Amino acid sequence: MTFSEFDPATQNRVPWNAGAQVGPKRPLNKNQIWAVRFFLDREQRIRDRALFDLAIDSKLRGCDLVELKIGDLVSGTEIRRRATVTQRKTGRPVQFEIAVDARTSLFAWLELRGGSVDDFVFPSRVDHSKHLSTRQYARLLDEWVTAIGLRREEYGTHSLRRTKASIIYKATGNLRAIQILLGHSKIENTVRYLGVDIEDALTLAEKTGI
Repeated sequence: MTFSEFDPATQNRVPWNAGAQVGPKRPLNKNQIWAVRFFLDREQRIRDRALFDLAIDSKLRGCDLVELKIGDLVSGTEIRRRATVTQRKTGRPVQFEIAVDARTSLFAWLELRGGSVDDFVFPSRVDHSKHLSTRQYARLLDEWVTAIGLRREEYGTHSLRRTKASIIYKATGNLRAIQILLGHSKIENTVRYLGVDIEDALTLAEKTGI
């Protein structure tokens, strides 16, 4: 039996993802959320605190989060309680809430940042006419989770997208609500995204008396 000359096995090549964490990135739990907030407040990282809070509340993909403009979040002189954006990946609109903690940190950041409704909420520090890059957002997240003692290999920007959705699902078991909040077109995508398995299903069934 012969092998292709391009077969990695015949050349002792190391797989491109050798040693990498595979599978979905972990969401944060409530204690970890507050640990990150404490770290950012202690370091007086006003922008990063606003970015972190908004990432959790919005449940947006990184590419949509960094492209948010001030006008998407502000009405008059106040931070909106709800906002709607069109997702780049699906072209579908998705609505999200902005809770008290996020509104407070966003107000502090925008007061410091200034700008008009057409400006990006989180501008690039290299070119203020552009937004923060998704790569820089990922680097910031690595720093945040490392600062509170977590392994950065286990977390990514999708961790923050999954965080609130996972907490809501564990509290309610309502997959349809999570599907709407994440902007998924099919509930099967939500099931895979949350990693719902037979153990989750049985736990919910055991809590339901008839």
